[in-house]
Amino acid sequence: MRKEKLNIVYEDNSLIVVNKPSGMLTISNEKVKDNTLYHQVSLYLKKQNKDNKVFIVHRLDKDTSGLIIFAKSIKVKEKLQEDWENVKRGYIAIVSGQVAKEKDTLTSYLMTTKTHYVYSTKNKKGKLAITEYERLNYNSLYSALKINIKTGRRNQIRVQLKDIKHPIVGDKTYNEEKDKHIKRLCLHANYLEFKHPLTHEVLKLSIEDPQEFKKLVNY
Repeated sequence: MRKEKLNIVYEDNSLIVVNKPSGMLTISNEKVKDNTLYHQVSLYLKKQNKDNKVFIVHRLDKDTSGLIIFAKSIKVKEKLQEDWENVKRGYIAIVSGQVAKEKDTLTSYLMTTKTHYVYSTKNKKGKLAITEYERLNYNSLYSALKINIKTGRRNQIRVQLKDIKHPIVGDKTYNEEKDKHIKRLCLHANYLEFKHPLTHEVLKLSIEDPQEFKKLVNY
């Protein structure tokens, strides 16, 4: 995989927010060690000062693009995570089919198999997942949805949209319809709103949606 240029959206002495490209892991796994967003941010900060450190606050799926916050100290990481329920996280998704409802709230409990496949259940032993969506536009093939998540469960948007028969375009796990023209998962984290852990200023950060999304649905 080619090296991506680090796309910094916001930075101060406490934290850094970057736009993660689709196809890149947030942090390393057993197979990939260096070509991760965490590694790139770490290299960037160590070029400024070799003693600089970086701490994970949250993650995005490998194939989801968009805004991720990294902390520059344990204190900032912990403060952000303690207040995480109050962080507003907005996404744009292009899904298969014409979504009938203009807006809805999707609620289910999520469980994970031994092979890491996430699925919805009515069993309250699962993790509660709440996703709100608003339909922006649609055509004969696809719909564009503005999404806000009330919980941050792994794969929750992808799973819950599959549940309502409108899986995300390009989703290799939860969408059985394959489109050879789509090279990526059409899910993008385009908005973050949170209170700065030290200054208490409310930060509202947004980025442009990928052009390939707008080629599928004009919104």
